[in-house]
Amino acid sequence: MNKEIKILAAIAIVVVIVAVVGASYYRNSVQNARVTGNSNSEKSSINAETLVRSDSPTLGAADAPVTLVEFLDPECESCAAFAPVVKKIMKDYDGKIRLVVRYMPLHPNSMRAATLTEAAGEQGKYWQMQELLFRKQSEWGERHGAPTSAPKPDINALFDKYAMELGLDLGKINSAVKENRYQAKLERDRRDGQTLGVRQTPTFFVNGRKLARFGEFDLRALIEDELKK
Repeated sequence: MNKEIKILAAIAIVVVIVAVVGASYYRNSVQNARVTGNSNSEKSSINAETLVRSDSPTLGAADAPVTLVEFLDPECESCAAFAPVVKKIMKDYDGKIRLVVRYMPLHPNSMRAATLTEAAGEQGKYWQMQELLFRKQSEWGERHGAPTSAPKPDINALFDKYAMELGLDLGKINSAVKENRYQAKLERDRRDGQTLGVRQTPTFFVNGRKLARFGEFDLRALIEDELKK
C-alpha cells in the first residue's frame, strides 16, 4: 500500500510540474505574439540595408512613418494585378507612407523589363514605365498556361515602342540594355530577397514586418498597426 501511495504521489507531482510549465509556455507565447504583431505578419531580425538599398526606387516622403517595401517582378501577373491597389494605398496614406521597390526577377523576360524600367528612370520616367509595362504585360510577358506553340513576341520591338510612347531617348535606352547596366543591381536585389525569405512576388514588408498573408485587407491592417505605434 505504501508503495502505491508513493507512486501516486510521484505521478501527482509530475502532473503539477507539467501544468506549471504549460501555463508558463502559454503566457510567454501570448506575450511574444503581442510583441511580434498579428498573425498577418512575420517579424524577424532584418538588416536594414538588405531591406532598402540606397539606389532603390522610392516614392513618397523620406520621413514617412511607414516604409512599404515591395519585391516585385515586372513579368509577374499578380504584381500587375495588384499594382492599382498599391497606387491607391499610396494615395490614401499620402504623407504617411514611403514605397520602396526591390526586384525579384523570376520570369524569362524579367531582367530585360527591369532594365528598361531603370533606364527610363534615368530620364525621369521610372514610375510611368513601370505602370506601362504592367498595363501592357499581356503583350510582352509569358503568361502561365499559355500554349507552347504560341508565337513569342518581339520583346525588343515592343520595348522600343513603349520607350517612344513615353518620349524617351531611344539611343540611351538601348545603350543601357546593351551594356547590361543594371545587372549587378538586379542580381543584388535577388540575393537580398532570398536572404529575406522572398519566394514569390509580390512580397511586402511594412517597417520590416513581412506580410504573411497576401491581400489588400491584410496589407492595410499591417500599415494601420504600424501607424498606431
